[in-house]
Amino acid sequence: MKNELMINVEGVTFFYKGQDTQLLALDHIDLSVSEGEHIVIIGHNGSGKSTLAKQLNALLLPDQGKVMIKAMDTQDESQLWKIRQTAGMVFQNPDNQIVATIVEEDVAFGPENLGVDPIDIRKRVDESLKAVDMANFAAKAPHLLSGGQKQRIAIAGVIAMKPDCIIFDEPTAMLDPSGRKEVINTMKKLNREEGITIIHITHFMEEAVDAGRIIVMEEGKRVMEGRPKEIFAQVDKLKMLGLDVPQMTELAHELSKSGIDVDENILTVEEMVETLCQLKLKT
Repeated sequence: MKNELMINVEGVTFFYKGQDTQLLALDHIDLSVSEGEHIVIIGHNGSGKSTLAKQLNALLLPDQGKVMIKAMDTQDESQLWKIRQTAGMVFQNPDNQIVATIVEEDVAFGPENLGVDPIDIRKRVDESLKAVDMANFAAKAPHLLSGGQKQRIAIAGVIAMKPDCIIFDEPTAMLDPSGRKEVINTMKKLNREEGITIIHITHFMEEAVDAGRIIVMEEGKRVMEGRPKEIFAQVDKLKMLGLDVPQMTELAHELSKSGIDVDENILTVEEMVETLCQLKLKT
């Protein structure tokens, strides 16, 4: 992992303002993200996680505090497009990000708007589609694709802009389990093979098990932070926050409470199978 600072959030407070009211969405949030990190932010609805995501892409600006993206201040309007090139964003509904009637034309849309040379655009499109394993769909119509495939096309469109960081705001919320798996595998591949910094907002706990770091939000504040095993070991605390844990962690927790000698830090099916096999060998 690289050590350069990709994102630095200092004391950010943000209110959603109505005609006569204002709702506190972020309460003095601090966050630092280094290049090459894979971070997952979890929290129930209304915890502030999606509001934070939009701050990182300058879709929202802080009422107090500062958001720096590679030393660029999101409140500096002259840096806006450079910030959004550096930190691309993928949303819940891929249909809201797909603008063309042919896949390769959609992926080319961003670079064309940036004035990239046509030869370079062709190269970017090919590389981006290959990165999300959708090269064979270049000439297809997006409306004929599955939800997971559409989301991968939306991701390819962001990749074609050559971002250093991609923020995923609940990108699997509208997908079936197969589509979710496709998108999660794409994220992990981009982080592992391309070195792209990944910030993933989700309410699916299983999607967080492979993160390098998990941040838990509640009422606009960062209330927990650590590696997946450190966070999910605190089952009772997470449940007090209204959050679930991965199914295998829940099972390990219940087995342990029943007196069975099982490691409560289990996160995946593979880890559970290995643990149960070892128990069987002991008996």
